[in-house]
Amino acid sequence: MTGVPASAAGGSSPAAPQSAAAQAAEAEQATVTALGPTAADVAALAEPEGDAKPPRGAKLAAAAVNQASVWNIANLLTMLRLILVPGFVALMLADGGYDPAWRSFAWAAFAVAMITDLFDGHLARTYNLVTDFGKIADPIADKAIMGAALICLSSLGDLPWWVTIVILGRELGITLMRFVVIRYGVIPASRGGKLKTLVQGIAVGMYVLALTGWLATLRWWVMAAAVILTVVTGLDYVRQAIVLRRAGIAEREAAAEETQG
Repeated sequence: MTGVPASAAGGSSPAAPQSAAAQAAEAEQATVTALGPTAADVAALAEPEGDAKPPRGAKLAAAAVNQASVWNIANLLTMLRLILVPGFVALMLADGGYDPAWRSFAWAAFAVAMITDLFDGHLARTYNLVTDFGKIADPIADKAIMGAALICLSSLGDLPWWVTIVILGRELGITLMRFVVIRYGVIPASRGGKLKTLVQGIAVGMYVLALTGWLATLRWWVMAAAVILTVVTGLDYVRQAIVLRRAGIAEREAAAEETQG
């Protein structure tokens, strides 16, 4: 008997079976397709690449954190000083401004304001509570309470107007000068400036109280020391501002020459 060809006997030959590795790969792909994207895929889509904008929720969360950071103990003390200013003026001028009892209450309000001034800046720097609000409100609160006390004392005739003009003129002038030269750098607070603030607070506090006798004479000398420190430290700040401005201009000119060369 002649042999029959395999193709004729069985028709077309069946396809070769797939390897085990290929079958496993197809099964894994089918499983991924059925289950959807993995956690890694979701994380990759959630993270912006390059200049892509962050999700809207991230901006809102960051804004909420920044807003909450304003309400810290240092800023609360600064706000307390601002609130004390109108209260101090009302107490100072109550009953004509010469009643010893009302003047004592006014002194208490002034003392609280000056004490909080010593602590809020220290707390902000120590515990990293520095905020844009604090940078602006703190010097305003300092000058507001001191200015209110000096103007009240001069309007009542207890303190010569020239003393008030010298102290307030120096404070406002130095503050303005700081803003002018801030493009070149920051003028740090000196020890003399801190001593000036302390002596000013003591002197003004002694004038707020209705003192008589040798204490009234002593407060005159303390105020004289405060005025001297005010003028001397003011001139020193002017010197620092001039040096800082010259150094800043020199650095800019050197940078421009290096760029051109």
